Amino acid sequence: MASSKTLTAKNLEALGAERLAELLIELSTGNADLKRRIRLELAGASGSAEVAREIRKRLTTLAKSRSFLDWNKIKAFATDLETQLSAIVNVVARGDVGEALELLWRFMALAEPTFGRCDDSNGRLSAVFAAAAEHLAPLAASAAVNPQTLASQVFDAIRRNGYGQFDGIVSDMAPVLGSPGLDRLEQLLADWEKEERDRPPAADRRIIGYGSSSGPIYEDDFEARRRERTIQDARRDIADARGDVDGYIAQYDAQARQSPVIAVEIARRLLEAGRAREALEAIEATGDQWQGRRGYDWQRTRADILDALDRHDEAQSDRWNGFSTGLDGRHLRAYLKRLPDFDDIEAEERAMTLALAFRDVHTALGFLLEWPALDRASQLILARSGELNGDLYGLLSPAGEALETRFPLAATLARRAMIDFTLGHARYKRYGHAARHLLECESVAARITDFGSHPDHQAYVERLRAKHGRKAAFWADIG
Repeated sequence: MASSKTLTAKNLEALGAERLAELLIELSTGNADLKRRIRLELAGASGSAEVAREIRKRLTTLAKSRSFLDWNKIKAFATDLETQLSAIVNVVARGDVGEALELLWRFMALAEPTFGRCDDSNGRLSAVFAAAAEHLAPLAASAAVNPQTLASQVFDAIRRNGYGQFDGIVSDMAPVLGSPGLDRLEQLLADWEKEERDRPPAADRRIIGYGSSSGPIYEDDFEARRRERTIQDARRDIADARGDVDGYIAQYDAQARQSPVIAVEIARRLLEAGRAREALEAIEATGDQWQGRRGYDWQRTRADILDALDRHDEAQSDRWNGFSTGLDGRHLRAYLKRLPDFDDIEAEERAMTLALAFRDVHTALGFLLEWPALDRASQLILARSGELNGDLYGLLSPAGEALETRFPLAATLARRAMIDFTLGHARYKRYGHAARHLLECESVAARITDFGSHPDHQAYVERLRAKHGRKAAFWADIG
């Protein structure tokens, strides 16, 4: 049974309305956020219209504010915004969805001036506006807004999307806009594109940066390019909403279509539209530019296209090559999935053998841990511990944690690699972590029955003391 002092609704009710009111007045003194919350609750007792009036007043006040928001004020400001947003979608929308939508547009209009007067490096305010944007389409659908009116509102949002607060709005609103709304939006974009560029006199042009090869970057040039990119992005979203693959492709010139990232997007859409041959042409137009960081998406898409063309052997060959060149487990899973029963077992064994002999031990270890194949990861470390780079703590630390239960020696060697690197390179900021790793080695040492060619724990510690005994900060953490 809960104590009478426990903060539960039942215990608080026992205090009585009068005492609770006194406590709220006392607690809200000096607490602006709590006062605003109480005012909204009081307004709610009079109906959603009164709540809407209070929200409108607060949004107007926030819109007029010009003072810089220091980092220590961000949390309180975000809480204030969250309170207003919650009242809009949970109170006002129940009474008048049209009013709620209008308030939400006003709320979103705060984004640009707000981001302009603060440092939101932790993303707290971005998260608030992103959450608010998610309610726009549902409220617009419930309010049955005229598609022409909604198109104008979406267009205004596109133009004011300086901080990404309206990213994805065309895709989100497309079902609500319908064909008439999308047509109207496309017309507004065309009119905007035709607007004459406002180029100031040469003496008044403002330089906002310098390119490494292009020289000064002028504000009017930057804004012109931003307008062009914004229009193209919106048109691509409209084309996607209509299922118009050719309209999507038309937003890229011939040179842009050779970019692997863009080629993948085009090829995927062509493939989904049943145009596999064109998809293959699109993706192969990139030549060998696909290799590198974006290689997986390119290879996966090409293999899927080959399957659609009934060139299954080539598709499987691409998947295996994709795996064998970089040990990307996603390629291997796709390869195994398409093999007949029992053939996948043999193929997986072949993949493990390849990984153990892979040229880069760290790539191999990452793959084996993620697959997961911890027995093979242990085998890899025992065979190639001398190749481990102790600076890669982002890989070796999780490896130690994953292996210590079943494979304590492998876990120990991974941790020793980090300890040796830290002390050998005098990375004093990591001494605390190195000391923790040494204590972890000590905790599993008793379970290692055979250290093989490696020194046991006591001998290893003695070796460390002989070589790094003067690094007092490290040994102080050992105790």
